[in-house]
Amino acid sequence: MRIPSLRELEAMSPDQLDDLFGLKPKSDIPAAARRSLKRIGILAEWEGGFPAGSLALQNSSLVRGAIDGNNGQLVSRWGHILLRRALTSRLDAPSGINPADFTAQRAALLVRMGEGEAARQLVQDVDAGGYTPALIRAATDAYVFTGDLTGICPAVAIHGGRKDAEWQVMRAICQAFEGNGNAAMAQLDRMQGGNVWPKVDMLLAQKYAGAAGKARRAVKIEWDGVNTLTPWRYALTLATGLEPPERLMRDAPARFRYAAATAPMASLQTRAAGADLAAGQGILSAEAMVDLYSQIYALEEREGDAAARAEQLRNAYVAPTPGDRLAAIKTLWDGTATPAERYSRQVLTAYAAARMPVSSDMDGDAPELIASMLTAGLDANALRWAPRADIGSPAWALLALAAPGRATPIPGSALESFYSDDASDGARKSAFLLAGMAGLGRIDAQTASNFAEKLDVDLSRQTRWTRTITAAAEVGNPALVSLLAGLGMQGDGWDKMTPLFLYHIVSALNRVGLGAEARMIAAEAVARG
Repeated sequence: MRIPSLRELEAMSPDQLDDLFGLKPKSDIPAAARRSLKRIGILAEWEGGFPAGSLALQNSSLVRGAIDGNNGQLVSRWGHILLRRALTSRLDAPSGINPADFTAQRAALLVRMGEGEAARQLVQDVDAGGYTPALIRAATDAYVFTGDLTGICPAVAIHGGRKDAEWQVMRAICQAFEGNGNAAMAQLDRMQGGNVWPKVDMLLAQKYAGAAGKARRAVKIEWDGVNTLTPWRYALTLATGLEPPERLMRDAPARFRYAAATAPMASLQTRAAGADLAAGQGILSAEAMVDLYSQIYALEEREGDAAARAEQLRNAYVAPTPGDRLAAIKTLWDGTATPAERYSRQVLTAYAAARMPVSSDMDGDAPELIASMLTAGLDANALRWAPRADIGSPAWALLALAAPGRATPIPGSALESFYSDDASDGARKSAFLLAGMAGLGRIDAQTASNFAEKLDVDLSRQTRWTRTITAAAEVGNPALVSLLAGLGMQGDGWDKMTPLFLYHIVSALNRVGLGAEARMIAAEAVARG
């Protein structure tokens, strides 16, 4: 090994000297205080998580494939919520997978789903000394997603061997927040001269590190010539109290709007813009949406589109007549550019819709009011409309799927009536209605067969995935079924979902005791199909 010269030693940072002489501690926590890696997660079973041993005896390749093979973009809001629940449950790792690596797999998928907060909480359940290379990568991505850049510093202090640009910058930032501001800024200055990172990124890193200790300096961020956002660039921008130019956000991937929706350092207007995607995806609940817009309404000086929406939301609750409240709700729905944003607004109005009186004056709006209520799982409120829902109508279809139980099978004539008025592409809604009813066991086999033949749908076809999720349901494993259901719901729209997959997802969930989730997914498919 080459011995550095005295000049080189003098230029090294404390972290670099620790690396050179092997002085890095293997853990920052005394042995007696270290947490076990046996069971890692956020949700215990008594808090709504899945049983800890759900995956412990499963084939490790199957579990790994179900998680790593998921790109994180799901067609279903309720499918997203269910998958998040499975990934954050306090679980034992499958045999043959290092528990830290299993945590890394789950956290990485959560980040792909836009669930940065959940991913960060998950990686924090492992002591930094127990991080593996995979968990370091996943944890870094989680902290970057949430703009909590110093959160990875304990791992940087212990696992300091990486040489990539991001890691070098993080070491300098962490050094600044440890109190070595001057040395940290000197390192960043040297890296800027060495073209380690693009200029704007290095300036953002200097601005962030310069906020610590006595090394404060004024740094002007210039966006000229910057045409794209990267996760690090966006994280540093938000963490320094800035926001990127609108032109960059306009063409940026959805993940940046997901991050903005839950970023406490972002402006309320920026968070509201992100929420218009995040709620429909399943990242934000209806309650969280109402809380966000309540904060916007409470501002002394309200202006802009978000303020107008906050006022409309208030009208949806307190306008003097039901007609005025309905008009406010519909204004929120219709003021969107895409179906995904419109669905997020239905999440926003879920509780306002639940307060609307059942009236013949609103029969034409009943399907969308019901769909809005079901985004928040308000099936009891939605079922108040059952007496006014004609058999075979869109409102009837949603309620027939969302109802907790049904004593008699659905007649074929009701399905035919729905199909006769179905204007969706390729009668997709009718095919989803068939798949949902069959999966929930609400139509008999002959009725299902006859209607499937009419729609040219084959629910009996088998694939490797259908056989696997059916086997998981047969052994009564809800956690594995949830992972496999998430694998089968990948896509950026319901046109990517097939009736065959929907049928197996709904059926498997219903069989393992997740009937509520099965009903909501089935109803969502018909509402959005």
